[in-house]
Amino acid sequence: MTRPAVGAALRRCAECGGYEYSGGAACSVCRELVDGIVESEWSAFLREWDADRDQEAALAAMVVSEPDRHDWRVVDAALDRLGCSSCGERLGRGPVGCSACDLAHGFRYAAIETDRPGVPPGNEHAVRVNVSVVRRPHATSDREALARRLMLPLVLIGFLPSTEEAQRLSALVKSSSPAEATRIVERAIEETVARGHVGVWGAPGKFISSGHG
Repeated sequence: MTRPAVGAALRRCAECGGYEYSGGAACSVCRELVDGIVESEWSAFLREWDADRDQEAALAAMVVSEPDRHDWRVVDAALDRLGCSSCGERLGRGPVGCSACDLAHGFRYAAIETDRPGVPPGNEHAVRVNVSVVRRPHATSDREALARRLMLPLVLIGFLPSTEEAQRLSALVKSSSPAEATRIVERAIEETVARGHVGVWGAPGKFISSGHG
């Protein structure tokens, strides 16, 4: 599986019990699902270029040198295939404070983000940011990383909270225990899916703009 389709039903993970994609690094199933979002696009990119696996490093270096010309998933996968000359980790995923990784991490956001048909404008950016945080959780606070990974399943199926709603939910997560935060977010997700939207949340194929209840 690469990622769920727009409007797909949420599914529970057999390993962690949360919604698929939300388990973070502690859940091998969810970790592989999130990595698969990036890796499946890289595989398609290799086929498009008719490139062999032994050509990956050179192709990855080319992609990283021109991130604004490639899909964000291709850029993330390319970074994974290059080592950082400073810290030795995968480029862009080293410790905070590694200047080379911090620079590469910033450049990843120059990549192309294309919204899928039927989603509110900006949904792909939300997917992109949440995936980035989930795959590099040490670069942000524990509670921010928790909020991002718990919300990932919802944005993957095409929903998009307003800035105000995302900030309000993030504040609730940060003021709650991890277990309570998980319950809060999952309850909000379930209500959102059941109603199609909550407040001004955009729903797949039914974008609700700010100011329309």
